Amino acid sequence: MKNFIRAENLRHVYKSSSGDKVALAEINFSISQGEFVAIIGTNGSGKSTLAKHFNALLLPTSGKIFIDGLDTSDEKNLWRVRENVGMVFQNPDSEIVAAIVEDDVAFGLENLGIEPQKIRERVDLALDSVNMSDYKKFAPSKLSGGQKQRIAIAGVIAMRTKIIVFDEPTAMLDPQGRREILEMVKKLHAQGKTIIYITHFMEEAAAAQRVFVMEGGRIIKDDTPREVFTDVKEMRRLGFGVPVAAELAERLRRKNFKLPQKILTADELAEALK
Repeated sequence: MKNFIRAENLRHVYKSSSGDKVALAEINFSISQGEFVAIIGTNGSGKSTLAKHFNALLLPTSGKIFIDGLDTSDEKNLWRVRENVGMVFQNPDSEIVAAIVEDDVAFGLENLGIEPQKIRERVDLALDSVNMSDYKKFAPSKLSGGQKQRIAIAGVIAMRTKIIVFDEPTAMLDPQGRREILEMVKKLHAQGKTIIYITHFMEEAAAAQRVFVMEGGRIIKDDTPREVFTDVKEMRRLGFGVPVAAELAERLRRKNFKLPQKILTADELAEALK
């Protein structure tokens, strides 16, 4: 698969009267089309700054980021970059712009100049895909946090972007809401979307194909979830938790249970304990 997203010595510096702050420090990576990449890091590690570079909400202080070959810092590419990349943020209230659900999902399409009949078709399909068709005439203010986040995702689905960036989309949801959103993300990935998923929840990150671990504006690990999360000692040193099954397996090994290394899921642990 080709390198669909590529960063070359990407650097971002926030300037203020109290002094410059380096948020991204010359990072390099490539992501193939159709990959599912999770990004984790403690507060201030640069995760959200990086997220805003994928669709040129922020531009590099130096270095480059390319989206399907398009240099985001080239102004003439801005429209095409944003046609390629959809964003879902952590607070759905900050994303909703219309008083009626179907109007909100249609907002991005109207800005693209899509003809009205096609807008209606895309909105209906998008709402159906997130199980929110029955709510299309509702006011978003009447919906739960999880339902609002589904509406935000429907808006991105309707845009038919190739890449969807989720910046902590479940941070304000209860456990059931988090599970529902993650299942939608998996479904979108199965349909061929390239997924960038930023999260504080390690079980969510474990669902990805790759995990970037960020610290101090740098990517300090780039590996599979199994390799990242089963190194329990190193993850603790970095200040992260790990998925419950990996943590429990590590504790059982310390009590002389003979378990395979690199257990990641509850099913794997249950099978090993048999």
